[in-house]
Amino acid sequence: MKAKDAKSSDIYTRITDQIVAHLEAGVKPWTQPWQSAQGAVFRPLRHNGLPYAGINVLTLWCSSMERGFSSPMWMTFKQALELGGAIRKGEKGTPVVFASSITKTEADASRGEERERNIPFLKSYTVFNIDQIDGLPAHFYAKREIVPNPDARIAKCEAFFRATGADVRHGGDRAYFAPGPDYIQMPAFENFRDAQGCYATLAHECTHWTSPKSRLDRSFDQKRWGDEGYAREELVAELGASFLCADLGIVLEDRADHAAYIGSWLKVLKNDKRAIFSAAAHAQPAVIFLHGL
Repeated sequence: MKAKDAKSSDIYTRITDQIVAHLEAGVKPWTQPWQSAQGAVFRPLRHNGLPYAGINVLTLWCSSMERGFSSPMWMTFKQALELGGAIRKGEKGTPVVFASSITKTEADASRGEERERNIPFLKSYTVFNIDQIDGLPAHFYAKREIVPNPDARIAKCEAFFRATGADVRHGGDRAYFAPGPDYIQMPAFENFRDAQGCYATLAHECTHWTSPKSRLDRSFDQKRWGDEGYAREELVAELGASFLCADLGIVLEDRADHAAYIGSWLKVLKNDKRAIFSAAAHAQPAVIFLHGL
């Protein structure tokens, strides 16, 4: 294996092993991101306030859980230095990744000419949480106060899901997406323990709703409940819901009907070190698609 391939493989293995460890402990890192001292659940943010995406959301949430960070914001050593801050002595950073590619010119013996091939790969760099850095401008440490009102409908969530145009039907005691007739079934709002639980469930089902050919054409060849394809699609929906909930500032609570999936997710992740990357890569465009509506 070439050095670059080995390094990419190490990145896949390290992040997958981190997530597997959480699942084996009964904790889904995308379900209960930390309750920030800044007053709400957030996606991890870069130093400029832009949110991280895809697999980096998961690995930074994992690090926040493991190490008790209260801030959602992260930056590199150089960025901290440029802002007048200093990483505390002994603090260890958290690796994040970005996708890149190189163009390689190869000889095509069959045609007697050279051709260019694009080779994708992952690169890793290190970031530090604000809680690990001293001396930054005061606004980096400012706390926000958000008072939740779980008994009332949340206007921004109502507006967001209404704007998707999804056919959402209410009634019964199950939540699911019916792909054939193309509708989402939800229990009545009043039947949920709180408003956030309702919107978190709807976020999950809306992620499923993005899968048909008329939208994102996402399929894992699922044939029956509980098979590997089904587990992979559920993993995408879980991650999509976690990203959406973070964007909307609500908590993604654990769902009793998903406890059975932990075993199948562990099987998928242990057999395929790229499975969680694939799930995050599918979840991110689903979330972008829903935001775009």
